[in-house]
Amino acid sequence: MTGVLAVVATPIGNLDDITLRALRVLRECDCVVAEDTRRTRALLTAHGIARPLASLPSHDERRRVPQLLARLDRGETLALCTDAGTPALSDPGAALVRSARDAGYTVTPVPGPSALTAALSAAGLRGDSFCFLGFLPRTPGKLRRVLDHALAAHVTLAFFESPLRVARTLQLASSLLGEREVVVAREVTKVHETFHVGTASELASEFAAHPPRGECTVLVSA
Repeated sequence: MTGVLAVVATPIGNLDDITLRALRVLRECDCVVAEDTRRTRALLTAHGIARPLASLPSHDERRRVPQLLARLDRGETLALCTDAGTPALSDPGAALVRSARDAGYTVTPVPGPSALTAALSAAGLRGDSFCFLGFLPRTPGKLRRVLDHALAAHVTLAFFESPLRVARTLQLASSLLGEREVVVAREVTKVHETFHVGTASELASEFAAHPPRGECTVLVSA
């Protein structure tokens, strides 16, 4: 019997944003592999699901992969989840997925919520081609080099940023981004969801004066 690894997207804020297929997979799997078992247990409880959980934190992913491969070798079905959104997109999961696929196990995506695509869909910027940068480097020199290289593609740019750093990041980037339109999507799908639009310099000033709460997805026009 061949083990199956299901890569399950989960809500990024609103617990209702989960697919029927994801709920079925979570109910029927042998074990839910979670970035943080406390967060995932809350999601499962909200939907009346009780399954065993295994932890796969980002700082210890590679060390725990062999234990999970052993379960796949026994023919188990594992459902991989992260705290929010789609696993392996600026979240843990890529090492397990790669190892499972290389070992010949079935790996199947169970698509659903993503902060990246949710922000793009409601920002009004070009979505036919874009460059996703994950979380930008924290040091000014590296940050500017990454942005400078990405801007050469002349497509919409997208990256994630912490509310604690978004003002500083936009200020550092403002000399490169100039008058390009920037959209910062904050708390997407949650009660206090907001979309802030302006230049990098304008939004840096806004967030410096009024520090935001909640994770931010930043989009930059081509």
